[in-house]
Amino acid sequence: MRARSSRIALVTGANRGMGFEIARQLAEKGVHVLLSGRNTEAVAKAVEELRGSHLDVEALTLDLTSSDSISAAAAEVERAYGRLDILVNNAGIRIEEYGKQPSEQPLRQWRETFDTNVFGVVEVTTAFLPLIRRSQAGRIVNVSSLLGSLGTHSDPNSYAYSPMFKSLPAYSASKSAINSWTVHLAYELRDTPVKVNAVHPGYTKTDMNEGAGDLEIPDGARTSVDMALLDSDGPTGSYVHRGEIVPW
Repeated sequence: MRARSSRIALVTGANRGMGFEIARQLAEKGVHVLLSGRNTEAVAKAVEELRGSHLDVEALTLDLTSSDSISAAAAEVERAYGRLDILVNNAGIRIEEYGKQPSEQPLRQWRETFDTNVFGVVEVTTAFLPLIRRSQAGRIVNVSSLLGSLGTHSDPNSYAYSPMFKSLPAYSASKSAINSWTVHLAYELRDTPVKVNAVHPGYTKTDMNEGAGDLEIPDGARTSVDMALLDSDGPTGSYVHRGEIVPW
């Protein structure tokens, strides 16, 4: 087991896009970051790039849809460090096509979406939770979306109240489920130093939305990084964007 005084973070889906930037920003804050993803070569390339900037990062293969992969990753982190201080559940998919009615999206896409965005996140979190409990100040950040907000979806003045975003029912529902998971887990851990929060990154220009969005990736990553580095008086069980509460 390697002794480390710096915080240890695991970011899922970190080989590109938002996850890569979250990992970068955490490492720039002095955190030892484990970049994870299911493509071992892609993760290794991302680690090499960040190490080129003299950042303290490491690769970890982790497939959210494989119980064996999740168990192996948790065992590897336990052997190496004996604890985990920060878990950022960033990995997720959006496979629905824009332009369809909600009822036109096939059930197989619902199942595939929930396998990664919900069941994968829950399984990863529970696998690493014993290590997070060993941290003096554990932090769990669930990357949600404004599309997970039922209040926003019901508001005619919101951009989510549109044919474009109503065509993503499975993705939206998966993020609503993650918000609920956040509240439940925060309640379980309410008397511990562990804080659990959901974040809306903002409408960010990533591959998931074909580069559409209002924010550049570094700006989109900021809320996740802030919540990962919360002080002891920070919130738990919240749903936030840039310090502002998002309606459930």
